Amino acid sequence: MTTARFPREARVRTRAEYDTVFKHGRRTASPVFVLHLYRPADAAPPRLGLAVSRKVDPRAVGRNRIKRVLRETFRVQRRHLAAGDYVVVARPAARGLDNAALVRALLALLQRAGALPANGHGGTMPSPSGPEPILPTASAPSRDGGRARSPACP
Repeated sequence: MTTARFPREARVRTRAEYDTVFKHGRRTASPVFVLHLYRPADAAPPRLGLAVSRKVDPRAVGRNRIKRVLRETFRVQRRHLAAGDYVVVARPAARGLDNAALVRALLALLQRAGALPANGHGGTMPSPSGPEPILPTASAPSRDGGRARSPACP
């Protein structure tokens, strides 16, 4: 049985690895995220590191939601990404966005950094650069635990 887990080898884990990405990587920023991309000469498959501070959301549940959406988007897009280490730093603007907007912001940033092929080239024919990125379909459960409410109950 195959699992959809985010494997350990797909993560930037140690402080030294983060320091290397921050020191030698290329930085691309948007209002929502900052992407640090490091492509070493012996580039291994893409790996992800995340930084979501309390300045982004003082509540752990909010920070964890942002990280969960970023991990899932990266996992789904991983086969389309260029080799290298990716560290995504969330900005406070990420707090107010829903899951779909977070996904769109990350995909746009990856495309701008040149790590993900663009959706299209502006013409009417399909892009020769390859398949379009696949968006994750799962969304975070609602605050009521996913229970349906009847119209009579507020």
